[in-house]
Amino acid sequence: MGNKQTIFTDEQLDAYQVSLFSFPRLHGRYHELAPHLVPMDYTNEPDCKIPLALIVNMPELKENPFRNRIVESFSEDGMGNLSFNEFVDMFSVLSEMAPRELKAIYAFKIYDFNVDNYLCKEDLEKTLNKLTKEELTPEEVELVCEKTIEEADLDGDHKLSFADFENMISRAPDFLR
Repeated sequence: MGNKQTIFTDEQLDAYQVSLFSFPRLHGRYHELAPHLVPMDYTNEPDCKIPLALIVNMPELKENPFRNRIVESFSEDGMGNLSFNEFVDMFSVLSEMAPRELKAIYAFKIYDFNVDNYLCKEDLEKTLNKLTKEELTPEEVELVCEKTIEEADLDGDHKLSFADFENMISRAPDFLR
């Protein structure tokens, strides 16, 4: 950022007081990703978004097998393009200080590949394959997914609602870490 001064309105700064990160530092990171797109002066409330391709290459996400899904889950346009507000939200939720309940909501969204508000067998297969770097056989993946649904599906509809997911992860305290 050098000696450039970022300018925000008082209302914008007040809105970000709840942020778990240093606001100027996050803006600096956002600006560095696309200096040609991101202004230093936000007093006119610019409407800029950084594309997914630039965000997923950040060191914090680059090695994460869910990097695209993480960014897409915070993107209002669903394509992974992030406004500064969405960028702040993403880093706030990924923070160790974020509440477990908030982390659970976004973990569910990340694993819901078909975006139907349920984790079906196909969602679980994709999740497991990403977690294991596709080292399991198709039969092993199928078995794990079937057992997961069998044990976690409280209403017997063969898919996991958010309530099912919450119940499942409550039995695994380290899950969201």
